[in-house]
Amino acid sequence: MVQQPTKQDWSGVFTLGLIWGATFMVVAMALEGYGPITVATSRTTLGAVTLLLMMRATGRKLPVLTPALSVSIVLIGVLSTAVPFMLLSWGQQFVPSAFAGLSMAAIPLMVLPLAHFFSDEPLNLRRLLGVCLGFSGALVLIGPGLAQLGQGAEPLAQLACITAALCYASSSVLTRRCPPVDPLALAALTLLVGAALLVPIMLMTEGLPKWQGTRPTLALIVLGLVPTAFATLLRVSITRSAGSVFLTLVNYQVPIWSMVFGAWILSEALPLRFFIALALILTGMAISQWFSLRKVLFGH
Repeated sequence: MVQQPTKQDWSGVFTLGLIWGATFMVVAMALEGYGPITVATSRTTLGAVTLLLMMRATGRKLPVLTPALSVSIVLIGVLSTAVPFMLLSWGQQFVPSAFAGLSMAAIPLMVLPLAHFFSDEPLNLRRLLGVCLGFSGALVLIGPGLAQLGQGAEPLAQLACITAALCYASSSVLTRRCPPVDPLALAALTLLVGAALLVPIMLMTEGLPKWQGTRPTLALIVLGLVPTAFATLLRVSITRSAGSVFLTLVNYQVPIWSMVFGAWILSEALPLRFFIALALILTGMAISQWFSLRKVLFGH
C-alpha cells in the first residue's frame, strides 16, 4: 500500500535527483583518464557486484528464471545499462556534461508515446500536448547539431545522448511489462547482463584498464557505487514507500543539477538554448504529468 510521501521520501527524491544530476559530471571526470568503453564497463560491473553482495547481505534470493523473465532481464539489461552507458560515455567526450543531463529530461516524454503503443497507458490530448512541447525543447537543444551532421563528432555525440535517453525510455516500458520480480534482483541481474556484454567489448577495444591517476579512478569507483548501486536501492525504497508517480519528481531535477554541476565544477559554458530547452522540456513534462504532479504536491 503506497502512503502519502513522508519527509524521508521527500529527502530521498531530492537526494536521487542530486545523485543522477551529478552523474554526468562524474562521467566527464572519469573520461579524463579512461576510454568511454572502460568507463561504461567498470560502472556496470562494479554496480552489479555491489548489488549482488547487497542481495546476499539482506538474504534476498535470485528469482527462478522462466523464459519470459529471462528475455525481459536480457532486453532491459541491454537497453538500461549496456547501450546507454556506452553511448553516454562516448558522447560525453565531445559534448558538455550539462548537455547529456539535459538530454535525459526527454525520457519521461519518450515513455508516453511508447507506453501508448506498447503498454496500457493511452496518450490523451493533454499528454500529447506535453510531449510535443517537450520535444520542441529537445529540438532546440540539438537543432544546431542536426544542421551540422557529417561535420566532426559533436553532432553525432549529441545524437548519441538523445539515443541513450530513448534506450532508457524503452527499458522503462519493458520494465512495466516484466513478469513480477524483486526490484533489487532485477537491477542486479540487468547490470550483470550489461557487464557480460561490455567486458569483452572493452577487452577487445581498450584492453585491461591501467591506473590513470587519482581523479579519474575515483570517479570510476564513485560511478559504480553511487549512481548505479546506491541510487538503485534508494529508488526501490522510495517506490515502495511513496509510489512510482512520486518518483517522477526526480526527472525534473536531473537536468537542472547537471547544468549546475557542469557550470560550477567543470566550468562548462551554458549557451542560452540550454535554458530555453530546459524550460520547454520541464513545462512539457509538467503538462503531460499534471494530475500525477498535482497528487504528489497537493495530495489530491
